[in-house]
Amino acid sequence: MSQESLKIIFMGTPDFAVTALQALIKSPHEICAVYSQPPRPKGRGHKVQKSPVHELAEAHSIPVYTPKTLRHKEEQEQFAALGADVAVVAAYGLLLPETVLEAPQFGCLNIHASLLPRWRGASPIHHAIWQGDKKSGVTIMQMDKGMDTGAMIVKGEAGITEETTTSQLHEDLSDIGARLILKVLEILASGEDIHAIAQDDALSTYAPLLKKEYGQVQWTQTAEEINRQVRALNPWPGVWAATKEGNRFKILQTISPKRPYPTQETPGTILSKRGEVMCVDGSVLEIIKIQPEGKKPMDFASALNGNYLAVGDVFQ
Repeated sequence: MSQESLKIIFMGTPDFAVTALQALIKSPHEICAVYSQPPRPKGRGHKVQKSPVHELAEAHSIPVYTPKTLRHKEEQEQFAALGADVAVVAAYGLLLPETVLEAPQFGCLNIHASLLPRWRGASPIHHAIWQGDKKSGVTIMQMDKGMDTGAMIVKGEAGITEETTTSQLHEDLSDIGARLILKVLEILASGEDIHAIAQDDALSTYAPLLKKEYGQVQWTQTAEEINRQVRALNPWPGVWAATKEGNRFKILQTISPKRPYPTQETPGTILSKRGEVMCVDGSVLEIIKIQPEGKKPMDFASALNGNYLAVGDVFQ
């Protein structure tokens, strides 16, 4: 059977969802509406800004809806009246009531940035790196009323190395998600059945929303653990440490050399001009890029030369 065009509602907000929306715009399918989070104040000037998905949709003359909630009957009726065959959801940010989930003929499909059931929740990309996973991926899921608990349709994997950052993995998974959702929609449009597999709840883990306090370095961790924290939490909330004197620094880039250091200095002590900092279990973190409070990012040598830090200083 030849492929037919589906009538789609797209629901997403941040950059992660933009790639999928771009792919759908180029596809044979019709995007009848886009739902996104309402415009909000951002930046130092608190200027109200539309979401990346909102801006892309408007640029292609697609109607955009920005309700603060979908719990109200009026919003649910408006959604149903669009008559969509399917809704595609990617990092939208609002819970979908059952009436919304059931409104399209084929329900709501979610592009989730993890290999479910691992890392359900709001920040799966960050937690996969932070907790030392060797791989991540995208799951296309048939949504139900639970938090990322729906049946899994298809998965795509991406490796995580000791250099992988959240921004890199974010980009990789965004591309994978766009490719996978097109495959699933092609199956739906052809009239074939979708084969979805239920998740094993016993294997599930949860990735909660990130908080600012997650960014403070605890030097009672190993260098590898801190390095994962740095790679996972930049650019937000960012990773930081302060000296005993109260001087605060953002730690932007690190490595964790696989060699023991022949000293037992207090964890947090700057050991050398190379930016080596003592951690626990004889491990050493090497700081590559750092940012003194109120200054521009710089390499560690520049921080020493500018007298922002000195060998022997101790991070708290």
